Amino acid sequence: MIVKLNGNEISLKESNITILDLLRENNIYISHICYNEGLVPIQSCDTCLVEVNGKLVRACSTKVTDGMSIVTHSERAVNARKKAVERILKYHKLYCTVCENNNGDCPLHEAVIKLGINSQQYIEKPYPIDDSGPFYVYNPSQCILCGRCVEACQDFAVNEVIWINWDLNPPRVVWDNGNPIGNSSCVNCGTCVTVCPVNALMEKSMLGEAGYFTWLNPEVKKKIIDSIGKVEDNFNLLMQISEIEAKARSSQIKKTKTVCIYCGVGCSFEVWTKGRKILKVEPKPESPANGILTCVKGKFGWDFVNSPERLTKPLIREGDHFREASWEEAINYIARRLKEIREKYGPDSIGFIASDKMTNEEAYLLQKLARAVIGTNNVDNSARYCQAPATIGLWRTVGIGGDSGTFKDIENADLIVIVGHNTTESHPVAGSKIKRAKKIRGAKLVVIDVRKHEIADWADLFIKPKPGTDAAVLAAVAKYIIDQGWEDKEFISKRVKGFEEFKESIKGFTLDYVESVTGVPRDQIIKLAEMIHSAKSVAILWGMGVTQHLGGGDTSTIISDLLLITGNYGKPGSGAFPMRGHNNVQGVSDFGCLPNYFPGYQKFDDVTFEKFEEAWRVKLNRKPGLQIPQMIEGVLEGKIHALYIVGEDTVMVDCGTPLTKKALEEVDFLVVQDMFLTETAKLADVVLPAAASLEKEGTFVNTERRIQRIYKAFDPLGESKPDWEIIQMIANALGANWNYSSPAEIMEEIRRLCPIFAGVTYDRLEGFKSLVWPVNEDGTDTPLLYVNAFATPDGKAMLYPLEWKPPQLQDDVHKITVNTGRVLEHFHVGNMTRRVEGLRRKVPETFIEISKELAQKYSIKTGDLILVKSKFGGEIKGRALVSERVQGDEIFIPLYASDPSKGVNNLTGNVIDKVTGTPAYKDTPVVIEKISEGNETPLPKDNWRFHINERKRQFGIEVEKKWKREEFKPLTD
Repeated sequence: MIVKLNGNEISLKESNITILDLLRENNIYISHICYNEGLVPIQSCDTCLVEVNGKLVRACSTKVTDGMSIVTHSERAVNARKKAVERILKYHKLYCTVCENNNGDCPLHEAVIKLGINSQQYIEKPYPIDDSGPFYVYNPSQCILCGRCVEACQDFAVNEVIWINWDLNPPRVVWDNGNPIGNSSCVNCGTCVTVCPVNALMEKSMLGEAGYFTWLNPEVKKKIIDSIGKVEDNFNLLMQISEIEAKARSSQIKKTKTVCIYCGVGCSFEVWTKGRKILKVEPKPESPANGILTCVKGKFGWDFVNSPERLTKPLIREGDHFREASWEEAINYIARRLKEIREKYGPDSIGFIASDKMTNEEAYLLQKLARAVIGTNNVDNSARYCQAPATIGLWRTVGIGGDSGTFKDIENADLIVIVGHNTTESHPVAGSKIKRAKKIRGAKLVVIDVRKHEIADWADLFIKPKPGTDAAVLAAVAKYIIDQGWEDKEFISKRVKGFEEFKESIKGFTLDYVESVTGVPRDQIIKLAEMIHSAKSVAILWGMGVTQHLGGGDTSTIISDLLLITGNYGKPGSGAFPMRGHNNVQGVSDFGCLPNYFPGYQKFDDVTFEKFEEAWRVKLNRKPGLQIPQMIEGVLEGKIHALYIVGEDTVMVDCGTPLTKKALEEVDFLVVQDMFLTETAKLADVVLPAAASLEKEGTFVNTERRIQRIYKAFDPLGESKPDWEIIQMIANALGANWNYSSPAEIMEEIRRLCPIFAGVTYDRLEGFKSLVWPVNEDGTDTPLLYVNAFATPDGKAMLYPLEWKPPQLQDDVHKITVNTGRVLEHFHVGNMTRRVEGLRRKVPETFIEISKELAQKYSIKTGDLILVKSKFGGEIKGRALVSERVQGDEIFIPLYASDPSKGVNNLTGNVIDKVTGTPAYKDTPVVIEKISEGNETPLPKDNWRFHINERKRQFGIEVEKKWKREEFKPLTD
């Protein structure tokens, strides 16, 4: 393809690019204020007009075609762009030097300077500033009505909260039906703030902090702004000063690329800091997992890093209290006690529990400390609490215990099936991608869950089974598909084994039987089977609603079986996606914190042992280690005498909190390494202060198997240290003589020992670059698994026969089942998020969500204090929230514990899935009792959940309404 650009012929190979793309590639600047690389072209400002074959067109949306003649700087084009910018300036007062957005990335500021605009005719607007929300502010007087925020909310984050009322004079961005931001359905994902090109939407953390003059007293600042506004004849000098000031800001504002430390989506972004102040989080279009998307926690949930409750010095227990100690004393004490216990009881009397917040390099060192220094394989991580069943199901069938593709495959699937996963609250960015696939592309969506949460509202088909019966529903779907002859016979013949055995194992899952045990109508089972059969590609996602039941491994297995019989592996838009809950729950397992696998999932066989023995120069213990529940059991049985827990609040997250607490109180020696004095740390003999992710370097693996780097934004607080440094100090005090100088050096050792990480280097992960394992030595990675073969000895997948029986935990007294899970505003039990004021404001306390049926039966209304008593002996008290989200004899209690006494694991028992060691958190039968009347809802009335029906769905910004207004007439030909 040949085009003329400003008289010069250019040959292009790529055919699907816009004129603006072409200009940027050739370093030719033209203004483009409504354009954002992370969004589709909005075409709302006309500031990017160029001449094409003599006509004025928008460069942002006009595709380059063969023979096109583009002129960017003709008098006509320049004047048109200038007029478009001057039109915008009627709505935006220029006071750049005292503006928090003057950071070298304001497209309006840049356009004014480069187009030589020296004056404006600003029109005052009658709308007040809206600062009613906890995290960001909207200033209508500075809004240029570009619509970026609306596009981001409506069609990208797909929360559908924001729109522009073009009928107002002047028009204004509106939340819901005109609600204040803080009393709207806004979920505070912050995407609107990220894309705003000016200072109309601004993070509150930026206000008064971003520039040399933004700190000024508001009254003084207003006087300066007013005086600037009077300089209408020529503000060229003022713009030059603001340009200098913007460049000077770069010396005081540091921009550091990092990866979110909450869920497993693995959002990456720049964090802007000034000293230790966190000014804002800025996602980038090149962020591989999220693009410009964030959620409320990733965008605004970082205050915990500077919490006054951070641990800053080592603590040693003396009686019933702690005293501060030096690092030397603490490390030597730990080494001495571990040596004593090892010598007296043997190495297998010591256990190690890893954090899913650790970096990969730190996880590798912890398991190396356990295996090579202490001499035990007793090392595990909290994947045991949630992800192990999914891993088992995939190992049984296809060979790799991780997502078979990436978010790109989910986004492009013809049919998306979600099982036991509250996507929009557990993994909000992934939820946005799914909503976008449905809204914009027309993908079909099926949700199978016991609770009708927000993502279920989007479903074409919502299936509500009885708790713990998902496997039966899916087995019935598989049987119906086979009975109709709809299985992918060619795929099965060439790539799958065990079909007849599998078919035999599900023959009892008839429509009648499954309807009777699951409560799911047969027509819904048939409908799902038909949808899968007619879909060109199917992606299935699942979460803790599957894995935290007894038999979670079997349900995960039947999910994979169903994908295999329909040929939905190894092709784009298809596959299995167990949504990893923590930011590095995948990586901590990948890099070796498992009791029966070496790093890189290398099996306990002679070849592997010999390789690691040679590399580490030690003789290794060949006995598989204990899982976390077995370690806790081992303490109570007198077999485990020391535990080293890194970054896990085991008391709060393990099943049966009272029993777990008893074990940790009784263990001979307990070391806890954490940022805060958690409920677990309070029981320790030694507490070691750990650095936050922003205070160190390393890598994480997200749910896609994507490896990404984090960089250090500032030094560790006080005397806290990165986990890898602490682990090395302990190892050396035990005689290891390790000499790692950086996480990069640790990764070099890992890649030499682990074939699936052979090509992982820090250079290849520079900036926003990432690699999806397995990674070959030449750096080629594997975003989509199983294209040619499965990860089995013969390359064929195995259909695993289903063994399933209905759960039988309820009795004549305990007839109500507890469901539990995450809420959007908090992460897990809340050790980080409850230290963020804005998140606490939206969800201040643990609530107990009950169905209308139960509310009527027990005369309970929202706000009443109720007691929940477990079959296993525990109990909690909390205020009721009567809701249509739950039905029948079920209640929902968030994992978030606003107080330790409200932790849902006070209720859960020690019933454990024997195959995976995962507790049956969601198989907890209880009774409930009303204690007292209450008037206030446990969720504030301004919480988004109460306003979700006030949202306004539309496509895009309805720009045609803008162009119909006289003051916005298009400038195109």
